[in-house]
Amino acid sequence: MTRALRGQRLFWMVVAVVMPLAVVGSLAAGRYQVPFLNVLGILGGKMVGIGGAFPPTEVSVVELVRLPRVLAAMLAGAGLAIAGAALQGVFRNPLVGPQIIGVSSGAGFGGALAILLFGSAWATVGFAFVFGLLAILIVYLLSRMESQAPILLLVLAGVVTSAFFSALISLIKYVADPDNKLPAIVYWLMGSLASIGWVDILVLALPVTLGGLLIWGLRFRINVLSFGDEDARALGVHVERTRWLILVAVALISAAVVAVGGIIGWIGLVIPHFARALVGPSHDALLPASAVLGALYLLLIDDIARTATAAEIPLGILTALIGAPVFAFLLRRTYLTGWRRD
Repeated sequence: MTRALRGQRLFWMVVAVVMPLAVVGSLAAGRYQVPFLNVLGILGGKMVGIGGAFPPTEVSVVELVRLPRVLAAMLAGAGLAIAGAALQGVFRNPLVGPQIIGVSSGAGFGGALAILLFGSAWATVGFAFVFGLLAILIVYLLSRMESQAPILLLVLAGVVTSAFFSALISLIKYVADPDNKLPAIVYWLMGSLASIGWVDILVLALPVTLGGLLIWGLRFRINVLSFGDEDARALGVHVERTRWLILVAVALISAAVVAVGGIIGWIGLVIPHFARALVGPSHDALLPASAVLGALYLLLIDDIARTATAAEIPLGILTALIGAPVFAFLLRRTYLTGWRRD
């Protein structure tokens, strides 16, 4: 057995132990404490009909409040991490994340516009999703040169699209009612899973699952694309079609996450680095490892957000406070060391 395979086997053994503990611990933690064993009993009674009688309040807290939130955090974290890993492979650049194609800003503008005009949760989800997909369409139209879309032009189109929608978000903040609409818009944009329900899980799960399965189906083509466009074409890969399929999948995932939880950054940029260090660069191992680490990471961040202080901390603040220094450390360790050696 090679060293890489041994490392992957050890990784999944650790995940098999840590993941259930993290889920049950998250269901138990909060301002209203639910004993660890009671959580296990409630879950056991729900799934297989095993368990005793528990206080109705504990059952309601676990089943109706915390379980949807835990599932949403894991779905969002896994989706963003998969999207980041796929983009880094396609663009052959470890500094790329889902925000590069402007979909987060587009979805953020859609949600902010819905809050301003309607104040409805359904309208917020719908508008965020539609404008997130509109952002990728704009990137597509801006980046087309004859029959191809060069990588640099794709990145520049994403930056331009993101800047445009960010300006529109600022305009919405400017005209919003400062006593009512503006606080709701600002808080939503900072990211939160506080109001997640079972309907939101459905809205999040379908696009994340579809986008994730599409990326997983293209994993070997992503491996080939990471060697360069010329090599990929020589091996029979339709570069433009594959790249756009992946971008659409990333847009689908990112728009769904923003629609349900607001803008949650840095996960798609940082998590794939840790997954790559643990299981290697091949995407057949990297994608599932990124999904698991992303799910665990956002679950932990959400636990901190709702338990660290009396008032819940927005997720976007925590992911930036943790992600930016970690990424700076990785950047210094990886690239500056490489430059010195050269």
